[in-house]
Amino acid sequence: MADKANRYGENVTGLFFVDNNCIDCDLCRETAPSNFTRQDDGGYSFVYKQPTTPEEEELCKQAMEGCPVEAIGNDGV
Repeated sequence: MADKANRYGENVTGLFFVDNNCIDCDLCRETAPSNFTRQDDGGYSFVYKQPTTPEEEELCKQAMEGCPVEAIGNDGV
């Protein structure tokens, strides 16, 4: 489970976040490209845009559920 205390500073404020367990597997960026992007220097993903539609929120939930290291968190859970 992702830890809010270890979230990356690049995450925009909102429901979803990525913490320092990210292994840069690209799953979230492929699943929800409108919301996740890569920090190239550090080699990890972060939330650059919170979902603004039900469709984007569903894709972010799918990314969170599919994350192999549970690095994606949801402040509402």
